[in-house]
Amino acid sequence: MSEEFDPRVIDKILDSYKCDPSSVISILQDIQDEYKYLPKGIFAQVSKAVGLSQSRIFSVATFYENFSLEPKGKYIIKICDGTACHVRKSIPILNRMKQELGLPESEHTTEDLLFTVETVSCLGACGLAPVITVNDKVFPTMTPDTSAQLLSDLKEGKVNA
Repeated sequence: MSEEFDPRVIDKILDSYKCDPSSVISILQDIQDEYKYLPKGIFAQVSKAVGLSQSRIFSVATFYENFSLEPKGKYIIKICDGTACHVRKSIPILNRMKQELGLPESEHTTEDLLFTVETVSCLGACGLAPVITVNDKVFPTMTPDTSAQLLSDLKEGKVNA
């Protein structure tokens, strides 16, 4: 998977925050919005611009769970495993999706960078459990079969997410 990024895009983001070191989290969020992850090469550029060490910026990026140092897919699927979803069988949904996508236990993103499958502690939609989101679009009362159908529909472009 490529570690490519455009330094001009990073400069534009940095400029929008006036290279303010107190804006590091916002800067990293905007970079991740652009690339769907934080390419490792951006740390030197951000460090130089804001005047903080690379290790400090890296520690911010690794402290917060919402940042990713690994490329993510076009479709980011989050499977809720909070209490309500877990009780209503969210793990079989996770297992079925990983099986359908051919993802080994240790992997979250397909090689073609089409899908990333993650579990989250809570999506805040307990009354609709079990719930998944695809690029933040909510899909309620899922089952292993409906999740497999959703993957198929996404592959075929039948669902906008």
